[in-house]
Amino acid sequence: MEERKKSIQESRIEQVYQVRPEHLNGAGRLFGGKLMEWIDEIAGLVGIRHSNGNVITAAVDTLRFIQGAFLGDLIVLIGRVTYVGNTSMEIRVDTYIEDFEGMRRPINRAYLTLVGVTPEGALRRVPGILLETEGERAEWQAGERRKELREQRRREGY
Repeated sequence: MEERKKSIQESRIEQVYQVRPEHLNGAGRLFGGKLMEWIDEIAGLVGIRHSNGNVITAAVDTLRFIQGAFLGDLIVLIGRVTYVGNTSMEIRVDTYIEDFEGMRRPINRAYLTLVGVTPEGALRRVPGILLETEGERAEWQAGERRKELREQRRREGY
C-alpha cells in the first residue's frame, strides 16, 4: 500500500525566539552555534511532522549567514520540506529578524538533509510531497540539483 503524499504546508513549522544575553558571542551578536542549534531543531520537527516518526540529521548542505542579530531581536525560523527521496528529506529553514511592526529581514538560509529512522535506527521510507505551486516545483527542481551535488561531493570524498 502506497503511503499518502503530504502537502508542504502540512509539515511547515514557524518558531520565534528572542535573543537573550546567554545567546550572545564575545562580539555582542547572536552566537552562530546557537542559531545552528535552532535551525537543526526546526528542521527536525519539520522532518518528524512530514515523516510521521523519528528522524536524524544527515547533513547540513548550506548554511548562509546574511547578517547578524543582537540582544532583544525577535528571531523567526520557518522550516519546510523542499525535496523528498525514499528515506531522506531536504528541509529548508529561513531565518528572519522581525521588528515591532512585524516586518521581517532575512538573516540566514539553510538546507538540511534528514532521514527517517525506525526506533532501532534503521532507515525507513518517508512520504512523498504534493507540489501545489510553481514555487514548490521550482524548489523541488533545485532540490534535485542539490542532491546531485551532494552525491558528487560524496563520491569525491567530501
